[in-house]
Amino acid sequence: MYSFELHKADSVANAAALLAQTGGKPLAGGQSLVAAMKMRLSVPGALVDLSGVPELKGIRKEGDAIVIGAMTRHAEVGASDVVKKAIPALAALAEGIGDRQVRNMGTLGGALANNDPAACYPAAVLGLGATVNTNKRRIAADEFFKGMYETALADGELITSVSFPIPKKAAYVKFPQPASRFALVGVFVAQTAGGVRVAVTGAAPSVHRSKALEEALAKSFTADAAKAVKINAAGLNGDLHGSPAYRAHLVSVLAARAVTAAG
Repeated sequence: MYSFELHKADSVANAAALLAQTGGKPLAGGQSLVAAMKMRLSVPGALVDLSGVPELKGIRKEGDAIVIGAMTRHAEVGASDVVKKAIPALAALAEGIGDRQVRNMGTLGGALANNDPAACYPAAVLGLGATVNTNKRRIAADEFFKGMYETALADGELITSVSFPIPKKAAYVKFPQPASRFALVGVFVAQTAGGVRVAVTGAAPSVHRSKALEEALAKSFTADAAKAVKINAAGLNGDLHGSPAYRAHLVSVLAARAVTAAG
């Protein structure tokens, strides 16, 4: 790890000003960024610590949505009675991220800004059709995720919160990589006011929606309908843990399990 300056922000405005002034990177939970810095894969000259910004924390219900602050820890989402009552699938997803240390340090905003190809939270955001709120604008989930580790965020733009619409039904099922607990494949299925949404993580370079599964489940929201969908393996990830064909098979299988879990 190379040397760097550490600045501690006390408000969103202060954080934005420090980022503009230093050209550094925001530090949320640090579960990905610090590891990358240790391996010298990321070499920021400055970090702006967001842990002391109170307006970035908290969970609340607003109308027909649950709003979660960007600096809210995974463990807090998983333990929240508000989330468990309104969107139990989201609480269960948070409880299944990584290990206890990761859940107690990692944050919602950090996970989304990093957009790891196998992260769990992007599947919930895309599957529920959530809105990512920043210090500059509101970004719909369908417009937020652009590619591997790539999002719609501009330089210096900070996620402040995420608004999750409360679905009629939803569930998330993942096949975890045994060591990292990241999703080899994860599928989030939701019946929303706008129709059925199915988001897939781990299978491709970035989280994405499965139109084939959405169309099938819109006609029949059953496990059998999901199992019958044959996912095209073209463009899917392949590594020592699973081939593209294996991941394609898992998508349908996990979607079926998610439908059953949704009830």
